[in-house]
Amino acid sequence: MARRTKEEAAATRDSILDAAEKLFVEQGVSRTTLQHIASAAGVTRGAIYWHFDDKGALFNAMMERATLPLEAELQVLDEAASGDPLSDLREYMLAVLRRTVEDPVARRVFEIATLKVEFVDEMDAVRCRRRHNLGQWMARAERQVKLAADQGLIGKNVDPARIALALWTMIDGMIRNWMFAPQSFDLLQLGKCVIDPYMEGLRAGRA
Repeated sequence: MARRTKEEAAATRDSILDAAEKLFVEQGVSRTTLQHIASAAGVTRGAIYWHFDDKGALFNAMMERATLPLEAELQVLDEAASGDPLSDLREYMLAVLRRTVEDPVARRVFEIATLKVEFVDEMDAVRCRRRHNLGQWMARAERQVKLAADQGLIGKNVDPARIALALWTMIDGMIRNWMFAPQSFDLLQLGKCVIDPYMEGLRAGRA
């Protein structure tokens, strides 16, 4: 009986998070109340408070449950072994774009975190997570750029931090704009058109 009760509680929690995720996409975080979420999930407000202290805690749990595209594909970069650091970096960036297109759950939460939330105190988890993701990206991208410089694939006088930040801006900006109108352009194709010339320009400067 205890096991069944625990499973039922977990199922209720998931249904609340599913409902919140759907409503946050449809009407934004600030315009979604706990009563809206309770009604959509078919539970009472009391059931929500049993699982979450407030909307901020519910929102944070929704974010923690999801794996965003930038995070999901880090393994691609960490396990890369092609011998060409720039090619590995390119493959990671394209994998992120591909994940954004093909994974509806990751895309939905990314949309909420970037377009549907105000960075007020109770939603500060988004700001913290974004800062963490940027830090992870910068560390890995700078490492790849330094390796490329050491191998003579690009010029020795490059600034790895500047290049890493430029690449982050490219990928983050493309995803954000695609989210506004997914049918307006092919995200993966545009990614190749933007990333490849930049990488080729880096290689061209190795002399």
